[in-house]
Amino acid sequence: MHFNFDYSATQILWTLTFAATLVLLVVLLGRDRAKRFPWFTASIATVALLLLTEQLLLSRLPRMTGTEIYWTLSSLNVVIGLLVLVELARRSFPGLGKLGWIVGTLAMLAVGAAVLVMWGPWPAWKTLTATSEVETLRVMQLAADKGTLLSSVLAIELGLVITLLGRRFGAGWHSHAQRITIGLSTAALGQLTVRGTLQAIGMHTHVSTPSDYDRVIGVRDKLIHGNNVLFLCVMAWWIASLWIDEPGAASRDTSTAETESASDESEPARPDAQPDEEAEAESPDAPEAVENPETQPESGGPDAQN
Repeated sequence: MHFNFDYSATQILWTLTFAATLVLLVVLLGRDRAKRFPWFTASIATVALLLLTEQLLLSRLPRMTGTEIYWTLSSLNVVIGLLVLVELARRSFPGLGKLGWIVGTLAMLAVGAAVLVMWGPWPAWKTLTATSEVETLRVMQLAADKGTLLSSVLAIELGLVITLLGRRFGAGWHSHAQRITIGLSTAALGQLTVRGTLQAIGMHTHVSTPSDYDRVIGVRDKLIHGNNVLFLCVMAWWIASLWIDEPGAASRDTSTAETESASDESEPARPDAQPDEEAEAESPDAPEAVENPETQPESGGPDAQN
């Protein structure tokens, strides 16, 4: 029996990835992880918006308008991605001193800047200073492309540092910060691998016939699909990791509740309670009123307590 399956691999992977982003957002909001990782939550929302724009919006808008929207969102995603790295670093190294922060940040930025300068061609200065609309879009594309490259390199560096040194500062294997960073570094490593492979194919492949062109396009599509599958696995890793509480979270909640109950018990008496002096100064007719139940109010209050 032959099944007529009209959906391509690109459509299937897009659907699964978009569904995974929505499930991850539900986990982040429902399990109260968004308060601890607000920038990571914002980055997932931006990824979902980019997926919608790429699949549903670009084909329905004029080409220039759709391109401007897409590269603007891509640049915004790069900025949020850098803030995510800062957020994860602060969560993973809470006890690190000021000098350690300065030295570590400068070292990681130096490596990232070196990779950024050496990897890939840079356009001419006239292209960067041009004022036409097309050249402006090229500058936006360049900023998003180089920013993504820098963010990927920094994510890999941060993943290595947290994996090696995170346990000393309380960010062990089961911590959410380390698991998010592992997912980011894995996705970044896959993206850099595909990027380098495609660049090598473009530099060393000579296309002379239509069959050669189709073969190169097929290899490119397979690499992109493989990268999308890897990102889908990373999304599943984040969903499973963030759904489970960190070790010791229940005990921390219990100790917090006990502290709050102890503070409630140690609170002073209510200000509406009558002091003993006022009770002694009461008239001698008060015992007779107590003995007569018909004169007492039905509900409790300051009069009933005295």
